[in-house]
Amino acid sequence: MSLEPQVAVGLSNVTHKFGSTLVLDDVNASIKVGESLCIIGPNGGGKSTLLRIILGLLDPTSGEVRVFGKSPKAARKDMGYVPQSIRFDPLFPISALEIVLMGRLDRLRLGGYSRDCRAKARDALEMVGLADVASKPFADLSGGQRQRVLIARALASQPKVLLLDEPTANIDLSVEEQFLETLKVLQKSMTVLLVTHDLDVISEIGDSVLCVNRRVHRHSLPLSPTTIAEIFSGGHRIEHDRRTRHAQGDHSACRHE
Repeated sequence: MSLEPQVAVGLSNVTHKFGSTLVLDDVNASIKVGESLCIIGPNGGGKSTLLRIILGLLDPTSGEVRVFGKSPKAARKDMGYVPQSIRFDPLFPISALEIVLMGRLDRLRLGGYSRDCRAKARDALEMVGLADVASKPFADLSGGQRQRVLIARALASQPKVLLLDEPTANIDLSVEEQFLETLKVLQKSMTVLLVTHDLDVISEIGDSVLCVNRRVHRHSLPLSPTTIAEIFSGGHRIEHDRRTRHAQGDHSACRHE
């Protein structure tokens, strides 16, 4: 008898408000270990908020989030996070390796990082194909290289789940293919959650997608042109929400005669 796949991330009846503004409404989702899930939806739909709640950077207004059966804060060491970009002073003399070592801050001891931490950081740079830039100033790297250094920083913590917030937003098309190849390697060894607007990324990386627009719906791949239009076109989002809820057995928004 085969066992059910372990749940990496589970969200139960999660609602979140900023003041009186409802951003996420009764979100239920289960993400299995080893799954690669793309999170899509219109701007302002709640994608980044959902990511921050999974990371434990925000507490939901109501509902529960579990990461490997623990609270997000208790499971933080199991998660690696790659933001769109980081703010830094280009005149500050910090190397690519030092950026990656930030992923080992919880292991920092008096006197600096251990040999093991430095070895793990170099291994992470090797994984993203940037071992040769370890000593180079971060400010001197290209946009694509910086993004891969940020992935290496997340990998240095040896996460079980990798969360990326629009990782291709700040890189040139010329390096996007290499970036996607890096992600394809990583998804073989960890659960990947990736916020994106890039349909090419979705087709290359995703096993399925979560459409986030206050409510959350899961869709299988490939997405049909009609579904894509409904997700990203404001005039069709209410109808998309109604149809999806109907298919899931929720008829509260239906117009049955």
